[in-house]
Amino acid sequence: MRLICVVLILSGCNAPSPHFRGVEVSRVAVEGSTFDVRHKGRLAEAIRVNAQYAPRLGQVGTRAEIAMEVVTGCDVVEIRGDAAKVTGILKCDAGDAPPPVLLTLREQDCEVVDVFIPAGGATAYLEPECD
Repeated sequence: MRLICVVLILSGCNAPSPHFRGVEVSRVAVEGSTFDVRHKGRLAEAIRVNAQYAPRLGQVGTRAEIAMEVVTGCDVVEIRGDAAKVTGILKCDAGDAPPPVLLTLREQDCEVVDVFIPAGGATAYLEPECD
Protein backbone atom coordinates (compact mmCIF):
# COMPACT_ATOMS: atom_id res chain seq x y z
CA MET A 1 0.00 0.00 0.00
CA ARG A 2 2.86 2.40 0.81
CA LEU A 3 4.46 1.65 -2.53
CA ILE A 4 1.28 2.57 -4.36
CA CYS A 5 1.05 5.86 -2.44
CA VAL A 6 4.68 6.72 -3.22
CA VAL A 7 4.24 5.91 -6.91
CA LEU A 8 1.10 8.05 -7.12
CA ILE A 9 2.77 10.99 -5.39
CA LEU A 10 5.91 10.82 -7.54
CA SER A 11 3.96 10.46 -10.78
CA GLY A 12 2.92 14.11 -10.53
CA CYS A 13 6.45 15.50 -10.19
CA ASN A 14 6.92 16.12 -13.92
CA ALA A 15 3.29 16.76 -14.83
CA PRO A 16 2.54 19.95 -16.78
CA SER A 17 0.12 22.53 -15.48
CA PRO A 18 -3.44 22.30 -16.87
CA HIS A 19 -2.78 24.89 -19.62
CA PHE A 20 0.01 22.72 -21.07
CA ARG A 21 -1.62 19.28 -20.79
CA GLY A 22 -1.47 17.38 -24.07
CA VAL A 23 1.28 19.61 -25.48
CA GLU A 24 4.41 17.89 -26.78
CA VAL A 25 7.62 18.32 -24.81
CA SER A 26 11.23 19.19 -25.68
CA ARG A 27 14.04 18.27 -23.29
CA VAL A 28 16.82 20.87 -23.09
CA ALA A 29 19.93 20.90 -20.87
CA VAL A 30 21.43 24.30 -20.01
CA GLU A 31 24.55 24.54 -17.84
CA GLY A 32 23.77 21.50 -15.72
CA SER A 33 20.00 22.01 -15.47
CA THR A 34 17.71 19.82 -17.57
CA PHE A 35 14.22 21.03 -18.45
CA ASP A 36 11.13 19.65 -20.12
CA VAL A 37 9.81 22.63 -22.10
CA ARG A 38 6.26 22.98 -23.40
CA HIS A 39 4.75 25.99 -25.15
CA LYS A 40 1.26 27.02 -26.11
CA GLY A 41 0.31 30.43 -27.46
CA ARG A 42 2.29 33.19 -25.75
CA LEU A 43 3.29 31.06 -22.75
CA ALA A 44 6.03 28.51 -22.23
CA GLU A 45 6.64 26.21 -19.26
CA ALA A 46 9.99 24.75 -18.21
CA ILE A 47 9.99 21.97 -15.62
CA ARG A 48 13.39 21.10 -14.14
CA VAL A 49 13.76 17.32 -14.25
CA ASN A 50 17.20 16.78 -12.74
CA ALA A 51 18.23 16.83 -9.09
CA GLN A 52 20.18 19.86 -7.87
CA TYR A 53 21.33 20.80 -4.40
CA ALA A 54 19.56 23.90 -3.04
CA PRO A 55 18.50 25.43 -6.38
CA ARG A 56 17.49 29.09 -6.41
CA LEU A 57 15.17 30.74 -8.92
CA GLY A 58 17.82 33.31 -9.83
CA GLN A 59 20.16 30.77 -11.42
CA VAL A 60 17.60 28.18 -12.45
CA GLY A 61 15.27 30.87 -13.84
CA THR A 62 17.97 32.18 -16.18
CA ARG A 63 18.66 28.66 -17.43
CA ALA A 64 14.93 27.98 -17.85
CA GLU A 65 14.59 31.23 -19.81
CA ILE A 66 17.34 30.09 -22.20
CA ALA A 67 15.69 26.69 -22.60
CA MET A 68 12.32 28.30 -23.42
CA GLU A 69 13.93 30.67 -25.95
CA VAL A 70 15.73 27.78 -27.65
CA VAL A 71 12.56 25.71 -28.00
CA THR A 72 10.15 28.51 -29.00
CA GLY A 73 12.42 30.82 -30.98
CA CYS A 74 10.81 33.77 -29.15
CA ASP A 75 12.15 36.11 -26.47
CA VAL A 76 11.06 35.49 -22.89
CA VAL A 77 10.05 38.85 -21.41
CA GLU A 78 9.06 37.65 -17.94
CA ILE A 79 9.33 34.50 -15.86
CA ARG A 80 7.20 33.37 -12.95
CA GLY A 81 7.37 30.32 -10.75
CA ASP A 82 9.96 28.60 -8.62
CA ALA A 83 13.14 26.56 -9.05
CA ALA A 84 11.19 23.47 -10.15
CA LYS A 85 8.56 24.89 -12.54
CA VAL A 86 9.01 28.16 -14.43
CA THR A 87 6.42 29.80 -16.69
CA GLY A 88 7.66 32.29 -19.27
CA ILE A 89 5.74 35.00 -21.10
CA LEU A 90 6.86 35.05 -24.73
CA LYS A 91 7.36 37.98 -27.08
CA CYS A 92 7.80 37.03 -30.71
CA ASP A 93 8.70 39.31 -33.62
CA ALA A 94 5.83 41.49 -34.82
CA GLY A 95 3.27 39.41 -36.65
CA ASP A 96 5.00 36.14 -35.87
CA ALA A 97 3.34 33.46 -33.83
CA PRO A 98 5.33 31.00 -31.76
CA PRO A 99 6.48 28.02 -33.82
CA PRO A 100 4.16 25.03 -34.01
CA VAL A 101 4.19 22.53 -31.20
CA LEU A 102 6.87 19.87 -31.59
CA LEU A 103 5.64 16.45 -32.55
CA THR A 104 8.58 14.50 -31.11
CA LEU A 105 10.85 14.76 -28.08
CA ARG A 106 13.92 16.80 -29.02
CA GLU A 107 16.91 16.95 -26.70
CA GLN A 108 19.41 19.80 -26.81
CA ASP A 109 22.40 20.67 -24.67
CA CYS A 110 23.03 24.41 -24.31
CA GLU A 111 25.40 26.73 -22.49
CA VAL A 112 25.62 30.51 -22.21
CA VAL A 113 28.47 31.83 -24.36
CA ASP A 114 27.86 35.57 -23.98
CA VAL A 115 25.94 37.93 -21.71
CA PHE A 116 25.20 41.53 -22.74
CA ILE A 117 23.88 44.03 -20.20
CA PRO A 118 23.20 47.52 -21.62
CA ALA A 119 24.47 50.50 -19.61
CA GLY A 120 21.87 51.49 -17.05
CA GLY A 121 19.60 48.64 -18.04
CA ALA A 122 18.29 45.91 -15.82
CA THR A 123 17.76 43.51 -18.72
CA ALA A 124 20.47 41.01 -19.58
CA TYR A 125 20.59 39.50 -23.04
CA LEU A 126 21.92 35.95 -23.06
CA GLU A 127 23.46 34.22 -26.07
CA PRO A 128 23.06 30.43 -25.87
CA GLU A 129 25.01 27.92 -27.92
CA CYS A 130 23.31 24.57 -28.38
CA ASP A 131 24.43 21.23 -29.77
